[in-house]
Amino acid sequence: MRISVTGSSGLIGSALVPFLTAEGHEVGRVVRSTTAAGAWRWDPGAGHVDAGAVNGKDAVVHLAGETIAAGRWSAARKARIRDSRVRGTRVVAQAVARADPRPKALLCASAMGFYGDRGDERLTEASAPGRGFLCEVSREWEEACAPARDQGVRVVNLRFGIVLSPAGGALAKMLLPFRLGAGGVVGSGKQWWSWVALDDAVGAIQHALVTAGLSGPLNVAAPNPVTNAEFTRTLGRVLARPTLFPVPVFAARLAFGEMADALLLASARVVPERLQQTGYVFRHPELEGALRHLLGR
Repeated sequence: MRISVTGSSGLIGSALVPFLTAEGHEVGRVVRSTTAAGAWRWDPGAGHVDAGAVNGKDAVVHLAGETIAAGRWSAARKARIRDSRVRGTRVVAQAVARADPRPKALLCASAMGFYGDRGDERLTEASAPGRGFLCEVSREWEEACAPARDQGVRVVNLRFGIVLSPAGGALAKMLLPFRLGAGGVVGSGKQWWSWVALDDAVGAIQHALVTAGLSGPLNVAAPNPVTNAEFTRTLGRVLARPTLFPVPVFAARLAFGEMADALLLASARVVPERLQQTGYVFRHPELEGALRHLLGR
């Protein structure tokens, strides 16, 4: 397949591009820099995507977007988060829609933030959206794919759980305090954390690329979500370190503001119903095995 990828330098994209290349696909990166050799350029602010990034491609994988976990959410930062996802996706979807010939598929990143704080409710792709900033952004993010969908392009919205990798993201931030024996539960510890190993995040994207009947929302999360308390115990056990230092709710909110409620304290028990129904087999379905693989333990 001929595939273009935005966000190729991010946590998922930097693993996806070499994986697809090794599988024999022709993969092109779509970047903002004009100096990147052998890459297509796009400028979401100007509404521009190089025609070569979309014309005649079999699929476009759109992973670009400003990180949500770098610093407190000021009004300006929330606007940048929304804009980078909604406007950026709309620009890519419009480019796909007017391409000649058009790509057959557009796979676009989304997030489990779509569901919001839902307690112990089991959440599948058929579950309704929640309420709050991340829910609104995720809903608008997915709706921004409409120009491509309206032209008959197969669109898959990849609702990623917490992607685990020591190279970046949540796990990388947790490793130092846990290795120092300063890890502990966040808040009550009863909130569900839906996670996925980086290998399976990449594998799920490949599965969506080659499964022609798959479209719409797709939960990219392991089949066995865990509570924060279980995550904490498991990571401590894998690292052979105690986990005796809890982070109270007030401390999380003091440190991270609104972001604490949306990312650390919210409960989302997300399951990958459609991935499993369409035959995807997880490499790492259980948290302890995933962490031992990722951390070489």
